[in-house]
Amino acid sequence: MALALHPARLRQALESAGDDDFVRSRTDRTRRDWALDVLAIALSMAAGIFIYIDGKNGEVTPSDLMLTVNLAILPIACILLLWRRRWPFGIAVAGAVLGMLGPSIALPTLIMTYAVAAYSRPAIGMLGITVMLLSVPVVTAFWTDLGTDGPDTPYLADLLLGMVATIAAGAWGMFAGARRHLMLSLEDRANRAESEQQMRVEQARQQERTRIAREMHDVLAHRMSLLSVHAGALEFRPDAPPEDVARAAGVIRATAHEALEELRTVIGVMRVADTTGAATSGDVSRTAGESDALPEAPQPTLDDVAHLIEEWRAAGARIELTVEPAVTGGVPTTVSRTAYRIVQEALTNAGKHAPGAKVTIAVGGQPGDTLTVSVVNAIGVVSP
Repeated sequence: MALALHPARLRQALESAGDDDFVRSRTDRTRRDWALDVLAIALSMAAGIFIYIDGKNGEVTPSDLMLTVNLAILPIACILLLWRRRWPFGIAVAGAVLGMLGPSIALPTLIMTYAVAAYSRPAIGMLGITVMLLSVPVVTAFWTDLGTDGPDTPYLADLLLGMVATIAAGAWGMFAGARRHLMLSLEDRANRAESEQQMRVEQARQQERTRIAREMHDVLAHRMSLLSVHAGALEFRPDAPPEDVARAAGVIRATAHEALEELRTVIGVMRVADTTGAATSGDVSRTAGESDALPEAPQPTLDDVAHLIEEWRAAGARIELTVEPAVTGGVPTTVSRTAYRIVQEALTNAGKHAPGAKVTIAVGGQPGDTLTVSVVNAIGVVSP
């Protein structure tokens, strides 16, 4: 509540509000608005009838024509209150004109003054309040001269009362309007922040999917290259001893099994990401199988390069590895994973485009300095 009353925020809300923020049509009304309309009309009718009866029973009674006009304009002014939100300035001007015909609509004119200040732009609201203030001396002088007031209520007292009431209604309306526009601006800001947060979540999810797709490519390309090498050996050596054929078939089977396991792990990671995003967005329809998806396995690092090379050597590749001692254990995890993927992709490309060629791998660098990964191979051996 203290935030809504801060003058700087009120001024900022008024300056940033558009014309549409100040105009409300009948379709914008809530049940509360309808209840306030009924209450305003009922109180205005009651106050007007009381003023009419008081004027008719006063010591100095105006003519019957003036009393009739005073009573006739009362329902008109009350009906105009229904449109005070949509056309506040026009209704205020109409109320000021009708007010000159009889004091019975004193309460409706105050409500119209509040409406023109609350539902108009600040400049229009000030103009409407000024019109109401200018009409007060005219109304007071006109009906005092006609004898509607008793001798104990002088003109200046009535004028002062009317001016104070009008200014109070206008000030209250401007404060209420500024507070309402501040709430609207804060609500709009909150909605934009929520939309931006959802956009950031979607971007993060898309980046994670891209990373997983890249991971899947690296894993499958590596495994498929090994399968291709072993299958190629069987194709070019159909007369190989049964023991070699069995060993190559075993390696193919083991490699295919590892490829499936790694693919299953990657898909499990994607499933976990999907179910986590669904739970975050409020979707509780996921199944127990989805919630029990496999967690992400530890990613390989430079420490796993030796095992990677052993797999390729088992497939017949000629690889020479050199790792400087300073590199061991001193590489950040992210950099170490990236270096492993570089070596893996390089071996995959060498096996695809230069089969049979010797591959030399050198990993060097100093702690806190640049890490260097070099993979070199000769021109591939082409079988006749």
